[in-house]
Parts: sequence; C-alpha cells; structure tokens
Amino acid sequence: MSTSDKAPEAAIAKFRDMRVAVVRTLWNRHITEALEAGALETFAKAGLDRDMVDVFEVPGAVELTFAASQLIETGLYNAIVVLGCVIKGGTPHFDYVCQSVTQGITHLNSECDIPVIFGVLTVDCEQDALDRAGGSCGNKGSEAADAAIRMFDFMEKVGEL
Repeated sequence: MSTSDKAPEAAIAKFRDMRVAVVRTLWNRHITEALEAGALETFAKAGLDRDMVDVFEVPGAVELTFAASQLIETGLYNAIVVLGCVIKGGTPHFDYVCQSVTQGITHLNSECDIPVIFGVLTVDCEQDALDRAGGSCGNKGSEAADAAIRMFDFMEKVGEL
C-alpha cells in the first residue's frame, strides 16, 4: 500500500488492529521529530488510531537496538519502527555508530518474531538529512511506517499458511 494511495475499507479495518512502537533519537531532534511526524501521518492514513502507536525516545542511535529489544520483549507490538539521524563528521565515530545500529537491528530482525523497521538516516551533512525528513527527497519516517504496515500484512499472510 503506497502512502499516496487510498486504502480500501477492508485494509483500513485490518490495520486498526495493528499496534506499533516508534522509537526515535533525541540526537538531531529537529530531524527525528520530522521523521516521527511523517511516520505518524502515514499510520493515521492507514487507519491506525493514535492510541495504537506508542512513541518512545532514546538519547542516540546506538540506544535504538536496546530500546527495540526491550519493546519486543513486552509482546505488545506488531512492529517496531526505529528513527534516527547520524550525520558524518570528521572522525570515525560516524562509521562505528552506523555499523552498531545497523548490525543491531539486523540481528533483532533475524532472531525475533516482530519486524524492526530501520528508519535511521546516515547522511553526509545536515542538508541531506533535512531533504529526507520531509524535504526534497520525501520523508523517510513515512517510508518506515509504510514498511511496518507492509510487514504487518506480510506477517498476517504468513500466519494464514
């Protein structure tokens, strides 16, 4: 389902039963708040009531894996969306942070029964992030929410096998 398409009533009713956790970083807050807004708008367009989407904050991108892991353990959610923004600087820190969060989320997806959607921007400069957080390149938070909806649908179909 594309975020620009109108979902049929049956699909909207189905997604009303979906419960999602969104975890976003406080680091680069002006970017991650825009990603969150895009995600929430996409969930609303799909028919999710706002009370079916819980939003959590963590300090930075490395903490996203831990937060997602803890939320999976609750058994309350059909999908977890992690949102963050790592902007390249002049040190190798960027590489370590990006590698850590990417490997952590990949590990959770391979080991757990709940999809964790990677909505972390890893960009060269702040303008690249702004372009992807509602600017000229769209909103990657919205795309992450769309991926969560699609994975919920996938899991429903797999459950019917």
